[in-house]
Amino acid sequence: MTNKKNKIIPVIALTVCALALTAGAACESGDRTLSFATVVNPDIPSKMQLCGQEIDLNRTDMWERFDRELTSMAYTHGNTMLLLKRANKYFPRMAPILKAHNIPHDMLYLACIESNLDQRAVSPAKAAGVWQFMPSTAPSYGLEVSDEVDERYNLEKATAAACKYFRQAYSKYGNWESVMASYNGGQGRISRELSDQDVDSSFDLYLVSETTRYVFRVMAAKTIMEQPRAFGFTLSPEHLYQPVEYDKEDVSGPVASWPEWAKARGLTYAQLVEANPWIRAKKLTNPKGKTYTVLLPKKGQLHRDNLGQKVYNKAWVE
Repeated sequence: MTNKKNKIIPVIALTVCALALTAGAACESGDRTLSFATVVNPDIPSKMQLCGQEIDLNRTDMWERFDRELTSMAYTHGNTMLLLKRANKYFPRMAPILKAHNIPHDMLYLACIESNLDQRAVSPAKAAGVWQFMPSTAPSYGLEVSDEVDERYNLEKATAAACKYFRQAYSKYGNWESVMASYNGGQGRISRELSDQDVDSSFDLYLVSETTRYVFRVMAAKTIMEQPRAFGFTLSPEHLYQPVEYDKEDVSGPVASWPEWAKARGLTYAQLVEANPWIRAKKLTNPKGKTYTVLLPKKGQLHRDNLGQKVYNKAWVE
């Protein structure tokens, strides 16, 4: 056992050397000098804007909470890079819906935290879609959830449903941080704790760690996504995922086979469901004759060469 342990040490040293990207620091191990990558802590501002409100970060607990989330997100490179790429594709569809419901644009960053903008996201608790609605909650906001149709995966409908939640919660709390906290912790809990702890803002609540961190994670997403290059994220327009233009077709009856329906329109079943992830089965019985709007990529939109290089936020690219 002793010999094996001694052999592990130089292997670890060699691995550290191989992973080092820049000579920010060095130390000696036997006859080797090890170089480590330079790791820079993000600058934490004394205040920031969130949903049109100025958030004071000078208070020690506020500063430390924000520092934790900003540092973590800044160095979670893969997920943060994917988030920026996906935002370019989905924000153009989501932002107009928020605007129509008079919801601040910054609430888009809540979806970033909920699902990393993954349309197929499902949590261990079975919350689903970009906005992560629970199957028990979704119907009360107008979303159908069944074996054949799950509108939690319908980007436009789920975004409108989230806006309804936000507007109702804001009428109760009067500030957006409490609205955000309630989206994670539930209105019942947040309302009860605001009353029990005799405060008006979720920033002043003592809550479970997940909910305490939640609003600060939204703030970190906003901070990085509004100036990604300041945090080392370098993208060009060709790196971003591009929004797709669609034709729409209403379906008011049953569909015996979605694969055949798609093929008749020049699509594979996979391409149809990629555009309409709310389709959850290969058929649609539709006993009530409900009308569903199906998105069909316009001609040429299935190929990246035809999509152009649209950029939702010019700060995202060089």
